[in-house]
Amino acid sequence: MSLHDETFRETARRHLHRRDPEFRRLIRIVGTFDLVPHKRRSPFESLARAIAHQQLNGTAANTILRRFCALSPDENFPSPEKILALDPKLIRGVGFSENKVKAVRDLAEKTLASIVPTTRKLNSLDDEEIIARLTQVRGIGRWTVEMLLIFQLGRPDVLPVDDFGVRNGLRLLQGADAMMMPKLLRSYGERWAPHRSAAAWYLWRATEVLNPKKDRP
Repeated sequence: MSLHDETFRETARRHLHRRDPEFRRLIRIVGTFDLVPHKRRSPFESLARAIAHQQLNGTAANTILRRFCALSPDENFPSPEKILALDPKLIRGVGFSENKVKAVRDLAEKTLASIVPTTRKLNSLDDEEIIARLTQVRGIGRWTVEMLLIFQLGRPDVLPVDDFGVRNGLRLLQGADAMMMPKLLRSYGERWAPHRSAAAWYLWRATEVLNPKKDRP
């Protein structure tokens, strides 16, 4: 089962409520765990969009992506073949930095070489196998793959310990002065297994309800 299943999402909420007293107050405030992963995008498209969003706010990244998609008007999203056929200067011209142009072209090459596989193939691999495989792509790190695991593949037990929102959400929940370091958070988060994706979701929500100025991922 995965986060696509409503009954499983409710089981995750109850698990956190039972296993961690600090979550009880947060769950009462936030309510239902309603993360529903987006299954329709290919891993290639998801990672290309992630590259575009790196170090940019959402508005700027989405503007660049609209221009990028316009380079291939006969497709919903430029295919790997189309990207490799384009002059890199055209990709640079829509707003991608030089490094991002190299990254998206490397992504296209590794998709055609099946290093970046289809969703069906990814579904047959465990989380760490997927992370090891996709981080071979230039510009793709563990955090980016963890976002894909949660928001596209619906994997239930992913805790992105390097994520600022997760760490800050826990700090706000605990009323601490400083954020927990990633290594310690990895150990601390064992109490939330096998529903650490739900824990991450609630900690992201904590940055809204306990500190409303923070953006929701």
